[in-house]
Amino acid sequence: MHATSYATVQLTDSSLYVVYNALNVLMKYGTPVFIALSSMVLFYNYKDRPMGRELLIRFYKQRLRYILLPYIMFSIFYFVLSLAAGSSETWSVTALSESFAVKLATGKSYTHLYYIFIMMQLYLVFPWVLWLFQRYRNVPQWSVVIGLLIQWSFVIGNKFIFQVQNKGSWALSYMACYMLGAALGYYYPQLKSWFLMRKGERSFTGMLTWIGVWALWLISATVHVYMWYERRMYGTSYNSLIFELVYNMYSMSSVLVLLQVSFLMYRQKHAFVTRKLDCLGALSFGVYLIHPFFLLLYRQFSPHIGSPLLIHVWYAGEFLFALICSWVVVSVTARLLPFAWIFFGQLPGMRKKQSDQGERISSPEAMLSKG
Repeated sequence: MHATSYATVQLTDSSLYVVYNALNVLMKYGTPVFIALSSMVLFYNYKDRPMGRELLIRFYKQRLRYILLPYIMFSIFYFVLSLAAGSSETWSVTALSESFAVKLATGKSYTHLYYIFIMMQLYLVFPWVLWLFQRYRNVPQWSVVIGLLIQWSFVIGNKFIFQVQNKGSWALSYMACYMLGAALGYYYPQLKSWFLMRKGERSFTGMLTWIGVWALWLISATVHVYMWYERRMYGTSYNSLIFELVYNMYSMSSVLVLLQVSFLMYRQKHAFVTRKLDCLGALSFGVYLIHPFFLLLYRQFSPHIGSPLLIHVWYAGEFLFALICSWVVVSVTARLLPFAWIFFGQLPGMRKKQSDQGERISSPEAMLSKG
C-alpha cells in the first residue's frame, strides 16, 4: 500500500492507473486484519488461563518490553529524521520536547506508528474482555455482534454527535475485527476443520458458508476499489458511512479469506514460498517498524524518467527495495546484536525463552499441528 501511494497521485494519466489504484485499495486490509490476527492469537493463548495478578503482570511486561520499547525507539528515530528532512517544528528544547511527547502519546511520530497506539488501547481492554469470556460462557458467541455494535455506535456518533480527531487512530474504529479475532481464537478448535476443508471433513453447510464469505469478499473488494477510483479520478463524493460499511465488510471478510489461504498453504509442508513467508513473518514486526525509512530513502533518488515502462519499473523497485532492505537489516541485526529486541521486538531464537516463561507462541503452522 505504501509503495503504491505516490503512484495513485502521480500516475492519474497512465493506462495502468486502474492497476495501481486496485493494488493500493486492496492492501488497505492491513491494519484491521493485523488487529484481528493479534486478537486471535491472544485469545487462543489465554482462553483457558485465569487472568490472575501474576499472569497479568507478565502479560503487560512482555508488551512493554517487546512492543512499547521498540515503538519508543523508532518514534525517536522518525522524529529526528523528520527534523533532519526539514520539518516545520520550532527549534527549541521545550517546543521539541512537547511536540515529541504529544506525537509519542498518539502514535504520530510517523505515518505508520498509529497502529501501535491502537494496539496499546486494545491491550488495556484485553484482560477485561477475557474475563467476560471466561465468566459468562455465552458472551463469546455474541462477540462479533458486540464488536459491530460498539464500532458502529462510535462511527455514527462521530458523524452526527461528536467529532473525534484522527478517528482511525482509535481502537473503537476496529472493534468488529478485534472481536472477530477474539471469537476465532476462542473457538479455534471447533473452527479448525472449517478453515482447512480437508477431504472427508467437508460439510454442505461449511462449503455454503465459505462460498458466502468469498462472495462477500469479492463484492466488497470490487465496490471498494471502484469507489476509490471514482473519487480519485473524478472527485466523486460518497457518504462516509457507505465508505465505512464497504471497508468494514472487506476487512472482516479479508480476515477469513486470508486465514483460509494461509492454512491451505501450510498444508504444503515444504513449499518454498511458505518457508520464505514464515521467515519473513518471524521478522515482520521489525520490518513494519523500519520499512518507511527505506521508502523515504528510495524516493530521495527519484529519477526524471521519460519512458512510461521505466516509470512502472521504478515503482516496482520501490516495493522490492523497501521489502528486501528491511528484511536484510532486521535479519542481520537479529543475528549479530544480542539486544536487537530493543529495536525490533521479539525475534527468532527468543520464542523458546518466552515459552519457558509461560506464554505460548502460535503461528498457523503451530495451530495446525495441535489438531
